[in-house]
Amino acid sequence: MISNKLQSTIEGARDTLPLVFAAIPFAIVYGALGHAQGLPDWVVIAISMVVFAGASQFIAITLMATGAALPVIVLTVFVVNLRHMLYAVSLIPYVKQFSQLKRLPMAFTLTDETYAVAFNRATQDDPSAHFAHYYLGSAAFMYLNWQLCTWIGLVAGNQFPQLTSFGLDIAMVVAFIGIVVPHLKIPSHWVCALVAALSGTLTYDWPNQSGLLFSSVIAIISGVMFENAFNKKTIIKKEAP
Repeated sequence: MISNKLQSTIEGARDTLPLVFAAIPFAIVYGALGHAQGLPDWVVIAISMVVFAGASQFIAITLMATGAALPVIVLTVFVVNLRHMLYAVSLIPYVKQFSQLKRLPMAFTLTDETYAVAFNRATQDDPSAHFAHYYLGSAAFMYLNWQLCTWIGLVAGNQFPQLTSFGLDIAMVVAFIGIVVPHLKIPSHWVCALVAALSGTLTYDWPNQSGLLFSSVIAIISGVMFENAFNKKTIIKKEAP
């Protein structure tokens, strides 16, 4: 009989499976691009193992290939990954009871994909004491898949130099649309999504994907302001004679 902890771990990996499939071409393109940029294979793999953040890795290897200074690379990657702080804050109510020993690997492996399935689990079901196992099941699956596909990308990039021009990374975009849209259930969610889409389009050409961070912040602020205004209006209507 499978224990509850192991069952939760398996469920975390199972629920992440669609995103793992979507991440495969993205990771392969990263590995191939790292090879095309002329970086040593061990550097490309080490970045995947230590940074473990798709968009930031693409930026990092591009800056490294152009000879950018280390502080510039570190600062740029830090800024692009600031959205993970927003993820972390929203998960605090569900992980605050765990020990530091559990929270450290959860923090390191926090990605867009694992956050999507973990937050959905936390808000839709009772996370219970096994939420950490569910989370780590998802995270471990994503991490191992990312490392394997990075290596495949390096090998494929050596055999097929034009691999990076195939546009395979679009699979990740399609996958996230499929995850996010079904959960846009209240007006403030739609406001947040629409503002993010509009701002993301307008700031697409901003350097080092700074438009991504800007659009995230603006969208969140817009959603919160709309939600507060909506709630205030509702309260006034209820209090009216």
